[in-house]
Amino acid sequence: MTSLPMKMRWDGERFEPLGRSAQEATARFVIGAVYALEEIAPRSEASHNHFFACLAEAWRNLPEDQSEQFPSPDHLRKWALIKQGFRDERSIVCGSNALALRIAAFVRPMDEFAIVTVANSVVMVWTAKSQSLRAMGKADFEASKNAVLGYVATLIGTSADELAKNAGTAA
Repeated sequence: MTSLPMKMRWDGERFEPLGRSAQEATARFVIGAVYALEEIAPRSEASHNHFFACLAEAWRNLPEDQSEQFPSPDHLRKWALIKQGFRDERSIVCGSNALALRIAAFVRPMDEFAIVTVANSVVMVWTAKSQSLRAMGKADFEASKNAVLGYVATLIGTSADELAKNAGTAA
């Protein structure tokens, strides 16, 4: 299990753990040891909300022939994340194409958002990377947001800028 980042205050000479972080620092760190410190820029709640508003707007405006493929905005988001490279990839090498097809049929229901393909005797499973605060920092989130919105905008025949504008005015 990974720990959440600790909140610290810089007093001009040293970093001081704040609140519960002080107790955690006492438990985790050895006095006198040297540790690397990395600043984590917080993600913007406004950017997060903007992303999901744009995504919902794109989903509402999908062409009829694509609406069955994406029954919810989350289906659309995860598909776009995968297609834009924000994915985890796994491959399973099987002894035959027939076995690969059986394995793919077994794997598909495990994640309704996954893309599962078979090429000869290899099963490829692509799953979307998590965009949770814990899993994706500010820079990665912004990169994924821009890639996904650009992709879904093309699906509905518009630009990402126009999509953002329409999501801002949607009721």
